[in-house]
Amino acid sequence: MKSLKLITIVINTIAAVLIATGTMAGQYGEVAKKDIVDTAVSAGSFTTLAAALTEAGLIDTLKGDGPFTVFAPTDEAFEKIPADQLEAILADKELLTSILTYHVVSGKVLAEDVMALDSATTVQGADVAISTADGVKVNNANVVKTDIMTSNGVIHVIDTVLVPES
Repeated sequence: MKSLKLITIVINTIAAVLIATGTMAGQYGEVAKKDIVDTAVSAGSFTTLAAALTEAGLIDTLKGDGPFTVFAPTDEAFEKIPADQLEAILADKELLTSILTYHVVSGKVLAEDVMALDSATTVQGADVAISTADGVKVNNANVVKTDIMTSNGVIHVIDTVLVPES
């Protein structure tokens, strides 16, 4: 009888710890369950990026295993591009793919890792310049939010669309 009571207490204690841990995980950085694409879409400020990824046929790639590091331009970043130019880019799948893959680095590069870099090679093949002299910049884009963890990598939010040199 005493052992049954002890087992019940132990089970109840373990259950309480699991419940508390689950609650605290939600408040203090739950393990990322969404991939890069789903995380960006749910944020609500990357609708142009999501549309561009769809147009270029890159959704499945960025939903893949990764890990990937994505420098994700916000909708406001895309608004800096004149409408006729953006429309032309979206209509040219090869150019669009080149621009979008220029925002992706293979592997998981966290903010603390970026601080030690002066460049990174993108999936597109060209390097982006990284500067920490006046805030963190990738080429001419300011990094406005870092280390958004996803199930297959990390997102760093930028305020300007990166364009590879022709």
